Amino acid sequence: MLRKVILLSLVAFGLSQVSAGNAADVPGEAAASAAVVNVRLVDLGHIVDLSKNHGLGIGMKGDMSKAHLKIEADKFAVPAGLITFKVVNLSAEMEHEMLVVPINSMETPLPYNGLENRVDEKASGDVGEVAELAPGKAGELTVELRPGLYALICNIPGHYAAGMWRVLAVQ
Repeated sequence: MLRKVILLSLVAFGLSQVSAGNAADVPGEAAASAAVVNVRLVDLGHIVDLSKNHGLGIGMKGDMSKAHLKIEADKFAVPAGLITFKVVNLSAEMEHEMLVVPINSMETPLPYNGLENRVDEKASGDVGEVAELAPGKAGELTVELRPGLYALICNIPGHYAAGMWRVLAVQ
């Protein structure tokens, strides 16, 4: 039942390509049974003032069709347990990062620090991150996730509120 509710919630928010993730073997003993999520950090080629809050974060009610940055992932849902995020920054010019943040719903905004134009990482309860990646660079993160919704966000100032986030359902 929880799977149906999560998947229906994702579809309701325009995330219609929902597919269950499959466990895949990952090199290394600790991550041998981790599901793998391939993540791409993408600029959409628009020049935008990232010193402003564009209001495109979770629960901010902005028009996501105006997003200037985005996070793409090859899965919308994965089984609970060990998850490995393989992250690549596809930007030609911008540094990006990826944090994994538990969320209660798509209507509830993350704790946002307007002065810093970024999510308050301590208050968000993030469970891990792939720290700043230079253009073209890649990183990896393996974390244990319980069932629920998680936001994958870039928390470089201005990026999250410019639309650089993605929701992942863990079942």
